[in-house]
Amino acid sequence: MTANGGPDLAVLEPYLEAHVEGFRGPIEIEKFAGGQSNPTFRIDAASGTYVLRRQPPGELLKSAHAVDREFRVMAALRDTAVPVPEVYHLCEDREVIGSMFYVMAFCDGRIFWDAAIPEVGRDDRSAIYDEMLRALANLHAVDVAAVGLGDYGKPGNYFARQYGRWSSQYRASELEPIQPMEELIAWLDGNIPDDDGRVTLVHGDFRLDNVVFANDAPRAVALLDWELSTLGHPFADLGYYCMQLRMPQDVGGMSGLRGKDLAALGIPDEKTCVARYCELAGVDHIDNFSFYVAFSFFRLAAIIQGVAKRAAEGNASSERAAELGKFVQPIAGLALEAI
Repeated sequence: MTANGGPDLAVLEPYLEAHVEGFRGPIEIEKFAGGQSNPTFRIDAASGTYVLRRQPPGELLKSAHAVDREFRVMAALRDTAVPVPEVYHLCEDREVIGSMFYVMAFCDGRIFWDAAIPEVGRDDRSAIYDEMLRALANLHAVDVAAVGLGDYGKPGNYFARQYGRWSSQYRASELEPIQPMEELIAWLDGNIPDDDGRVTLVHGDFRLDNVVFANDAPRAVALLDWELSTLGHPFADLGYYCMQLRMPQDVGGMSGLRGKDLAALGIPDEKTCVARYCELAGVDHIDNFSFYVAFSFFRLAAIIQGVAKRAAEGNASSERAAELGKFVQPIAGLALEAI
């Protein structure tokens, strides 16, 4: 391990030279700030700049930190309308650097961490949020069978299955009882919508700071962080996208827009976002949209609880991880407010 928690360069450099076409050392490596799940590093090599994304060390929850799935989905989407980085190599041999990892292209561009996007003007702000909805509609329009992802998840009953998965993972990560989460889990259990037959590729963590935008235009050049992607229901992604509109400025490392003057900022409100998505995706209307928002808050709370559990066990990838547990209760409260 290097001083920043990265892989041993003496091992990594010859490995990449042997497995990534055109790769040449020497290399320098630097950990990206942000992100609580899979540690991600910038590699500056004689042959160019790359990104390495690895599983965290230590014992992992079942199906969590699926960097192999990230690699597969980005490779499959390479020639579609969905912007993704080019991926070069997946190493499933955990003995090389201590965990599974993959290497992809470094995408030069802008990442906006503040949901209010103060770096740009009102017109560009409106265009950026519209571009996100366009990218989302393009994602949900992908023919999964044609790109080789027909077996990427189980079709149908998405919310029932996701409820079971995240309830179980939350219980496995629970450090103490949290009453709003108990209320939310009970409500969701009784209000899961009937399966309507919609099955698309879903991103699972579709939010502003997971999109790289061009330096000179409000155009998405790369959609990142596919760890939670699967075959599922498209409204789950839309609910997650709209979640930021209801969140305070900083909850669990995510920037929200609660209390902001959206009209003045040029950012569409929830009703406008839903209508625009429906227009782009060819959907007539969405009933009971508050369920999808509440479900997104529930899943986010379960994920954060998992990060807090890893921090308690000394396996978190960020110094801030230990503080995240305090956000589970307010996030659950936001879900209850939505319903």
